[in-house]
Amino acid sequence: MPKLINKIIKVLITSDFFLNLGWGFLSPVFAIYILGKIADSPLQAAQIAGLSALFYWIPKSFFQIPIGIYLDKNRGEKDDFWFMVCGTAIASLIPIGYLLSSAPWHIYLLQVLYAGGMAMVIPSWLAIFTRHIDKGKEAFEWGMESTFIGIGAGVAGGLSGILISIFGFTTLFIFVSGLTMFSVILLIFARNDISIRGKNVVIISGEKPVVGP
Repeated sequence: MPKLINKIIKVLITSDFFLNLGWGFLSPVFAIYILGKIADSPLQAAQIAGLSALFYWIPKSFFQIPIGIYLDKNRGEKDDFWFMVCGTAIASLIPIGYLLSSAPWHIYLLQVLYAGGMAMVIPSWLAIFTRHIDKGKEAFEWGMESTFIGIGAGVAGGLSGILISIFGFTTLFIFVSGLTMFSVILLIFARNDISIRGKNVVIISGEKPVVGP
């Protein structure tokens, strides 16, 4: 990654790449996994997959508002950083939960937990990225973020079916969990560079897409 990007932005983009790379493997085949493991028919699998999206997006949308308000009320970035780390760690456990699921409500519960984890990640990630983005390079660095997660999700989506045909669902889901945990490990490298709020703040808006099942 170019040296003209500061360390925190590098870490955030790289971590997000591996997060989206991992979940990009899962998204295209999630309904097929439900059909083979939980559902009795393709129609039921479609229903469970659809409801699982509801149980992710609706709770996440509600959770992240109060979390964002809480983070804004606390001076400094340490709380933002640890919310981001803990939320990503929660997300890393969800694929293992899928493997242990045997009923639709297990999937729904896991989706709510995943929603809670990502509701911790997204406001905090965006807040830290916003404060540390290099002035005058806002479009470039947001473009780098979008490019890297797009490449990760695209490559993973294209390879997911091939990997399943070779290794099976169990290996793939463990791999997704491992990539997500690696994303957590990368974030730790930015721990000592987190600053006090109000220092080098740049106001910039943006949407951080996250690949979900």
